[in-house]
Amino acid sequence: MKRQVEMQEAMVRAHRDFIENLEKSVELVARDLEEAKEMTQICTDEWCAATEEVLDELAKLVFSISEPRWLSRDDSKKISALRHRIHDLYSRYKAVKK
Repeated sequence: MKRQVEMQEAMVRAHRDFIENLEKSVELVARDLEEAKEMTQICTDEWCAATEEVLDELAKLVFSISEPRWLSRDDSKKISALRHRIHDLYSRYKAVKK
C-alpha cells in the first residue's frame, strides 16, 4: 500500500511538472502573437507556418491529456484552462495572420 501511495504521489508531481511546462510554452506563444500583432513585418509566411505548427503540437499535447481519477479538481481546472487558452490562441493567431 505504501508503495502504491508513493507511486501515485510521484505521478502527481510529474503530471504537475508537465502541465506547468505546457503553461510556460503556451505563454511564450501568447507573447509571440502579441508582438506579431503590433509589428506586421513579423508575420511572414515562414513565421505563420512555424507558429501554426507550434500551436498544433501544443493542441495535440493538451487535448490528449487523460485525467487520472486521482487528479485534484485544481489540476483538472488547469487542464481545462489550458484547452481554452489554446483555443483562444488559435483565434488570435488567425487574427494576426490576416
